[in-house]
Amino acid sequence: MPSNGLVLEPGHVYRTRDLSQWTANPARLARRLVDGGLLKPLAQGLFVHPRPSRFGDVPPADEEVMRAFLDSPFVLTGPERWNALGLGTSAAFATQLVYNTKRSGEFTFGGRRFLLRRVAFPERPSPEWFVVDLFQHAEQAAADRGDLTTALASAVRDRRFDTERLRSRAREYGSLDTQTRVASALSASQAA
Repeated sequence: MPSNGLVLEPGHVYRTRDLSQWTANPARLARRLVDGGLLKPLAQGLFVHPRPSRFGDVPPADEEVMRAFLDSPFVLTGPERWNALGLGTSAAFATQLVYNTKRSGEFTFGGRRFLLRRVAFPERPSPEWFVVDLFQHAEQAAADRGDLTTALASAVRDRRFDTERLRSRAREYGSLDTQTRVASALSASQAA
């Protein structure tokens, strides 16, 4: 294996071009590292330095894969984040939903599927933004919008969400239907 200062971080995802800091021919180095078991291919030009565990290699985090693949801002969203809001959803997808500024389409990395969409999203998504995102994708989450509105009103009453931020995120990122439902939930929370 190369001894030219090569230090790979376990669980880190590398692009072929990332290896150019150690060689003038990164593609050849990538092949040598794969052949030597130091890198595992995830997709064309994308590799992970495996992090071993007693049960085998730990796959890289979704965030790590997207960081290397997109090399631009992104946010992971979907059922895992929607279900954590406590609004009664329990959906599951086989594909990770990723909003970004660069690509759209479905991609597979290391056997895991990612659905990428070029859509607007805040730099630092808040729980209130994820609420709006859930309303925008209620059908995909197998959730009834009316039930979501009722659950949101109860959550706002319990002070689980910031009302001004919720209103603002709905205006900025929600459809007219989502804005109406969020406003209805906010009104219902104050009436009770």
